[in-house]
Amino acid sequence: MGLAVFYLPDLSGSELVLDGGEGRHAAVVRRIAPGERIRLTDGRGSFAEGSVTAASKTGLTVAVDHRGEVAPASPRLVVVQALPKGERAELAVEMLTEVGADVVVPWNAERSQFRANPERVAKTLTKWQAWAFEASKQSRRSWFCEVAPIASTAEVAELVGTAGLAVVLHEEAKVPLASLEVPAEGDVVIVVGPEGGISPAELEAFEVDPVRLGDSVLRTSTAGVAAAAALLARSRWT
Repeated sequence: MGLAVFYLPDLSGSELVLDGGEGRHAAVVRRIAPGERIRLTDGRGSFAEGSVTAASKTGLTVAVDHRGEVAPASPRLVVVQALPKGERAELAVEMLTEVGADVVVPWNAERSQFRANPERVAKTLTKWQAWAFEASKQSRRSWFCEVAPIASTAEVAELVGTAGLAVVLHEEAKVPLASLEVPAEGDVVIVVGPEGGISPAELEAFEVDPVRLGDSVLRTSTAGVAAAAALLARSRWT
């Protein structure tokens, strides 16, 4: 079992104080005690490790004895996830973060049934960012998964058009995902439709041939994870 990971934006200094919400969670919920080693990260590739020298209800003090930098992953993995219903949204964001997505883009697809009023948009984005934040720590990432603002179909089409590899998943596609060559650099953009599927107009807007995962049809909350894992196994995981 690896070190517990907590977020701290400023890692400068030989002694670091983890306070605020993260500090209270570490000390009260996780019950991290003096003598235990933890890792602190800024979520942008830098981390510091050390032993806890003091703990209280307000947080922890850590004596740093090791530091490191993790380079950003290449190719970058961007997953456009159509807004699913209910708890499937949380499942999708958590699994995409754990598997290694660098950016998750919520997509208000034609068949998402998402009413994009300002209050709901803000609430949804806050939830997605919180899920990605917690999943990034849970999976001990030094680069946290980013959640972009909710995108329109036109904005998704722009992402697809500038991608090093665009992977638009569709159950009726003829091209198998396994036949694609993964570039060494650039963005790999995976587009996952809603439960009702990507509409013909959306497919036309993307201007790329869609691909299929296999013979079975996966739910929107798991299709992106399966596609990401298949592509990562032939690129960053080798």
